[in-house]
Amino acid sequence: MKFLNRLVKIALKRRAEQILSFRENPKNIQDKWFYYLIQSYKNTAFGSSLLGKKDISYKDFTNLVPIQDYENVKPWISQMMLGKSDVLWPGKTQWFSKSSGTTNDKSKFIPVSSENLKKCHLQGSHDTLAMWYFSNPQTQLLSSAKGLIMGGSLTDFEDHRETKIGDISAIMLKNMPFYGKYFHCPDIDTALMSDWESKIELIAQKIIRENITNMGGVPTWTLVLLKKILEITGKKNIFEVFPDFELYMHGGVSFTPYKNQFYQFFPSEKMQYREIYNASEGYFASQFYSHETGLTPLLDNGIFYEFIPVSELESKNPLVFRIEETEADVNYAILISTNSGLMRYMPGDTVKFISTKPYLLQITGRTKHYINVFGEEVMVDNSDKALASTCKKFGVTVNEYTVGPIYLEEGKGGHEWRIEFDSAPENLFEFAQYLDNELRKINSDYDAKRYKDIALKNLKIKTVPKGSFHNWLKSKGKYGGQNKVPRLSNSRTYIENLDLYLKELES
Repeated sequence: MKFLNRLVKIALKRRAEQILSFRENPKNIQDKWFYYLIQSYKNTAFGSSLLGKKDISYKDFTNLVPIQDYENVKPWISQMMLGKSDVLWPGKTQWFSKSSGTTNDKSKFIPVSSENLKKCHLQGSHDTLAMWYFSNPQTQLLSSAKGLIMGGSLTDFEDHRETKIGDISAIMLKNMPFYGKYFHCPDIDTALMSDWESKIELIAQKIIRENITNMGGVPTWTLVLLKKILEITGKKNIFEVFPDFELYMHGGVSFTPYKNQFYQFFPSEKMQYREIYNASEGYFASQFYSHETGLTPLLDNGIFYEFIPVSELESKNPLVFRIEETEADVNYAILISTNSGLMRYMPGDTVKFISTKPYLLQITGRTKHYINVFGEEVMVDNSDKALASTCKKFGVTVNEYTVGPIYLEEGKGGHEWRIEFDSAPENLFEFAQYLDNELRKINSDYDAKRYKDIALKNLKIKTVPKGSFHNWLKSKGKYGGQNKVPRLSNSRTYIENLDLYLKELES
């Protein structure tokens, strides 16, 4: 076992060094994937209809292939789900990731080809492990210890039983290499249970006697599991259950609002956290060092990246940049061409590079989840940071929140928050005032609209009982897995939907 670990560590170190090189000089590796993908697309119905059979340049590619969204490719994906070959990607595709969507959105089914699964998603997990080992050579992750991934579940597609659908974490767990299963707990059947309440109870019961050193998953549902573990064991914190615990890998939503809650479970400065960026469409980035606030883009995993400035999104012919052409501190919508056959596809995430030497990015929000009704351009990254600093000031903890606009009253608008506190402030008005000021510090556009209440009034907060957001998601069939609360919206849909749900509970 020691000899095997030594070989694994050597391989991981070499991979980490490659990743460091790619983030300094991304062009060559991205060129390699661009030309590989183009040749693959030509052997598909969709690709050949746009590209033909001749060799093409990147400039040709941008002229021939329009920017795609889900509605553009949905008819082609439907053919793939029915078992048709060579549609978006050569061969048949068995796996389809069911995107979490939001409480009212219809689900999307993203193809996960065999190559995309192995060389992007699973390779991304391998790369994240390589980065961890490189920056923490004394780690015990590959000792006799075990880890846990909070995954979703899988189902058969009714119209073609050979097709399997589920969130990306479940697909990855089902296809985990044999050596990965050796380090994973609990068993895969338990990990893929569809009933989340029963699954969390059973996982907690099964792992409390194991030597767990690491976990991964969306913070919301991981917190539910951690609470259940302490409830069963009667312990005060997770270290009393798992003394060697060292790492939590999180993704799916910003970790900022959850930091204080996790510190209560892991009350030690030695505890480490790593952010990952693994979407249904691909494993895009991972945090390399704990001291780096940005994520290292994974540029050698079967994806060719382009970036559209958010300011250009409404343009008929938006400016589009390759990664080596991007600038720091500009909000971009990410555009991807993948080894699942998605070409110039916009998954809906917005990012900014906090550095281009090396390239390090931060997720700033969603192209549809922001508030810009009055020209304030508030992104999820802004609201998360403002709320976190306000909670720290008042010594309180927030479980979930969502924000929508207040339309013009007396010629002025505003923002209305619904917040579920784990521990609420004594003076909600003062909390709202401080939160408003923190948001003004972070976002200059919001500050300009708030100046002397010229266009926006002070924000308003209404609290909701504990468990409201989880129960609301559950009522929509969006409980567990990668499902998450929509933070910001340009409409009042989510706020009014939540209010109606809570009102119906009272009646």
